[in-house]
Amino acid sequence: MLVRPADAPVARSSALPMPQPYVVPGGRYREMYYWDSYFTMLGLAVDDQQPLVESMLADFTDTIERYGHIPNGMRSYYLGRSQPPFFALMLDLSTDNDPALAARRLAALKREHAYWMRGAGCLDASGACARVVRMPDGTLLNRYWDDRPLPRDESFAEDVATAREDPSRTPDVIYRHLRAGAESGWDYSSRWLADPQRLSSIRTTDIVPVDLNSLMLIMEEAIARRAGAAGDRATQAAFTTLAQQRRAALNRYFWVADEGRYADWDRTTRRPTRHVTAAMLYPLFAGAASPAQARAVAATVRRTLLAPGGLRTTPLRTGQQWDAPNGWAPLQWVAIAGLEKNGQQALAKEIARRWLGTVTAAYTETGKMLEKYDVEERKPGGGGEYPTQDGFGWTNGVTSALLERYKDL
Repeated sequence: MLVRPADAPVARSSALPMPQPYVVPGGRYREMYYWDSYFTMLGLAVDDQQPLVESMLADFTDTIERYGHIPNGMRSYYLGRSQPPFFALMLDLSTDNDPALAARRLAALKREHAYWMRGAGCLDASGACARVVRMPDGTLLNRYWDDRPLPRDESFAEDVATAREDPSRTPDVIYRHLRAGAESGWDYSSRWLADPQRLSSIRTTDIVPVDLNSLMLIMEEAIARRAGAAGDRATQAAFTTLAQQRRAALNRYFWVADEGRYADWDRTTRRPTRHVTAAMLYPLFAGAASPAQARAVAATVRRTLLAPGGLRTTPLRTGQQWDAPNGWAPLQWVAIAGLEKNGQQALAKEIARRWLGTVTAAYTETGKMLEKYDVEERKPGGGGEYPTQDGFGWTNGVTSALLERYKDL
């Protein structure tokens, strides 16, 4: 079982106590994690576990009120970073319409937005500070970051070894890029690497990510919508304007028309990156793509990322776990939901069919639900700095949600 009761504080423990029951991912992940939880909650919502959805929302709201943001995971050593911000989408899973609770949640959501935008107050000639980047036209967008330029506590030896492999940069620079990569959730991927075959070439903070800025658009639109429902017209207007600016920037900087894809933006070259990744589907998920863009992305996905067992994370084989041949439940969901939203139902259902086939094949072989899968061979995934984990919260959640969406599968 992955459900945990409310925590009692333990002296000298790194655990951040949660006031209500919650679900952990499984395996080595023994506490609640941020973006994992959204995909777990998708399954809870369709499996008649609404009280657990509400209790996890209470935990996340409390966490923002205590610490100013939702950390990577519920440990004190994770407080220097967050993860892809899905709190706004989590709130949409709630069925509790109490006005006082809605006001508390809106305040928490605004505080999370402030956390991601905090760097706007310290921008210098470099055009970046903390998680904020000034684009060439002056628009403020976001990047992944970590407030602590040190080896990760949970992977200390691995980070020290990686830093030693690149004597051209000081260790603190590499540690920051590694930690920012951990905040992205894609730890690690050729997406962040100057040399796809060398982790020590990591440069996460030089990249303005398309997925993060799509999620920030969702957050800003959610704040505007919830503020409007509460009668706060000033906040509604302010966040509507922010969302409009970000929506325009997504298509100005991240759209690569001649390749039919969205890409991350490179602060160093001042152009979109060459990496083809499943992150290209996030603007569809956020409702920021035109019908023509959605058709082009769908064609690119079919050509480059669609594998026998689901959606590849990238086309490159590097040994990193967020590259081929691996597929991950959250990226399947983002792709399927984004394609469905944009009139690409056939491809969405085909990804779902192939992914469910992979999960079923691996479950039949192992008796387990897994963290990640090899979508080429339809078997347990591999790569990265630790073995594939059993459990697994987000795979359970996405599987249940897909079976609810596509009952004939």
